[in-house]
Amino acid sequence: QVQLVESGGGLVQAGGSLRLSCAVSIYIFPIYRMGWYRQAPGKQRELVAVLAPGGTTIYSDSVKGRFTISRDNAKNMVYLQMNSLKPEDTAVYYCAADRSLSTPAMNRVDYWGQGTQVTVSA
Repeated sequence: QVQLVESGGGLVQAGGSLRLSCAVSIYIFPIYRMGWYRQAPGKQRELVAVLAPGGTTIYSDSVKGRFTISRDNAKNMVYLQMNSLKPEDTAVYYCAADRSLSTPAMNRVDYWGQGTQVTVSA
């Protein structure tokens, strides 16, 4: 069973940076697309970024140029580096894994982490 455990969330001022980490229990990177989603209060969960096994990345327009997804194969870790944070980035951030070759979407995710809270103050 694949387990995903996020860490690194917290409170940061606007313009600051945070790095989220996702520890993956099994080495699945050659098969699974890894991603980060987020859910703000009262809103639907949305895609933030994904990283395909071959290295292709996709970012939502709202974070493009500010966030970077990466992975460390040796450590079984996935990261989300978040720079120039804005109050609208406040949300619970979830690590996710899917085997789909189609456009990333929540209903294609096979495994979810428990989430980590990110709060950006104005």
